[in-house]
Amino acid sequence: MKLSDLDTIIDRRGSGCLKYDFALQRGKPADVLPFWVADMDFRVAEPIIDALQKRVAHGIFGYSESGVGYFKALAAWQRKYFHWDIQPEWLIKTPGVVPAINLAVKALTKEGEGVLINQPVYYPFLNAIIKNDRKLINSPLVLKDGHYELDFEDLENKIIENNVKLAILCSPHNPVGRVWTREELSKYAEICVRHHVKIIADEIHEDFTYPGHPHTAFGTVSEEAAQNAIICTAPSKTFNIAGLQNSNILIPNPEIRAKFQAELDAFGYDQLNVMGLAACRAAYEEGAEWLTLVKEYIRGNLDFFREYLKTNLPKLKLIEPEGTYLTWVDASAYGLSNVELEHKILYDCHLWLDMGYVFGKEGEGYLRFNLACPRVTLAQGLKQLKEGLEGSC
Repeated sequence: MKLSDLDTIIDRRGSGCLKYDFALQRGKPADVLPFWVADMDFRVAEPIIDALQKRVAHGIFGYSESGVGYFKALAAWQRKYFHWDIQPEWLIKTPGVVPAINLAVKALTKEGEGVLINQPVYYPFLNAIIKNDRKLINSPLVLKDGHYELDFEDLENKIIENNVKLAILCSPHNPVGRVWTREELSKYAEICVRHHVKIIADEIHEDFTYPGHPHTAFGTVSEEAAQNAIICTAPSKTFNIAGLQNSNILIPNPEIRAKFQAELDAFGYDQLNVMGLAACRAAYEEGAEWLTLVKEYIRGNLDFFREYLKTNLPKLKLIEPEGTYLTWVDASAYGLSNVELEHKILYDCHLWLDMGYVFGKEGEGYLRFNLACPRVTLAQGLKQLKEGLEGSC
């Protein structure tokens, strides 16, 4: 594979693609160009396709388990890239990180108990709290000089005042693009341990960080942090295989692990999709070269995106990302309400973006834009953004 191969436009329409095929069903105009959901418009690594084709050729798709080879591939990846030595007994496999977060909320809290998040943040966190009848406690991120930070004083006060039992941490952070430093994670962990607050660390974007911003696996922060956490990882964002529904939940503490497993058992879920197992193992064993090229290409897209806004749309302010392939853009200078801004994006720009308000009140006036696409697609989207927003100037 060459870097230029990522310029290839692959038509995803008609494939049952959530991103491209369901605009009308989700209340959007049919002609929108989508940059919302966080998957990529790139063909996956050839070793993954080879592994899937080999598995299909076998012709039998009965109940399957992962086996030792699967764990070895996952463990080697964590050790090589995040210096984390995981153990086989820590691993519980689920069909996704979001289901795992919901299960963890049910396993570690009771109805009415407080669960803390830091908005603006990935909106399924909110749903996992509210729809399971827990109490939402928000310790908002603080924007300082174009850089988001955790407010540790507010975090601790909210925990004490609301008798918080569980905190959900997005690391790297979606949508604001922060990659928390080891020092930040240590302070977060210390506060939670001190107040007996368990932690769900969503590390699904762990492999997408920009140079100078290494991801710190929460399990390596300290032994106390690891023993207090459910750490959610997956190959889905990394290797563009979300549709194969495969996530790896790592729980070092046997008591927490037993509670999580009991909730999973009550749900009635056991073996993963056989194709997901094959794809995940191949990805971790042979996908690194592909990932290196994809990350280089996305860095180029970010440079293109940044320069385009600076030159053509100076009212839009990019919050410089440290990680993920998403961008968080401040559109508040246009002075539009949430409804007005969303209408303009949909009907004047003909774009489908995730609007900032869905990530919490703190996201109002912002836009989330997915960079994981061929550059010509990105250029077309930015052109439409410019043409649509010029009418509001």
